[in-house]
Amino acid sequence: MKTLHKLIAVAAVLVAGSGLCLAQTSSPSASATTATTSSTTTTTMSGSATSPYTEGSVWRITMVHAKPGMGDDYLKGLAKNLKANLEEQKKQGLVVSYKILLGDASTPGDFDVMNMVEYKNMAALDGLRDKTDPIATKISGGEEQQRDAAMKRAEIREIIGSKIMREIMLK
Repeated sequence: MKTLHKLIAVAAVLVAGSGLCLAQTSSPSASATTATTSSTTTTTMSGSATSPYTEGSVWRITMVHAKPGMGDDYLKGLAKNLKANLEEQKKQGLVVSYKILLGDASTPGDFDVMNMVEYKNMAALDGLRDKTDPIATKISGGEEQQRDAAMKRAEIREIIGSKIMREIMLK
């Protein structure tokens, strides 16, 4: 539930931030057009001929720091559970794709693993947990088994942060 609230808050910030960016770069005549209704604003932001990009898919990005000497253990866990979970979500059309990026941390508190999950659009996140919980139960076991696995992961890695971002294609 905490993650859902976080996702909703991030989406609200993104929408509000997009409106601010549009307001800062619009000409006076464009501002009058975008101020009429919120549905017009949405259409103008993504469908305007003056927009420098077109909207693409949505990515959930999680930045992780594997604890010293635990990187391979963390990646083995991802290969066993996360991969199986995301492959099933792909089969069911819940996710488009996923990627795991590995690199050196630039500071002691920086991430060295980035998990990225691609969704078709923001609407794909609506009710997502209700659709993914049965998959997690099938792959990882019941609630208690999932909690135990989460506790073990906490011993080998730290979540540095996560965010939802929209892919864009520059015009």
